[in-house]
Amino acid sequence: MRPVVINPKTRKELKSVSDLLKKLNISSHVLTEEEAEDFGMSVLMSEVDRSKKVSRNTIMRKLKS
Repeated sequence: MRPVVINPKTRKELKSVSDLLKKLNISSHVLTEEEAEDFGMSVLMSEVDRSKKVSRNTIMRKLKS
């Protein structure tokens, strides 16, 4: 199966969702802040346009400024 990401707005919502999943015998995992950032970064990286190329010179100029 595919995972589902849920972002509860409050601790109360988190507890309710967690309790429901437990009752339904569905495994769940609460992400740490770092794990959530990593997940967000991976989503952004998968959506990036890789069709355009940038020259090495352009990159080096940006790094120097």
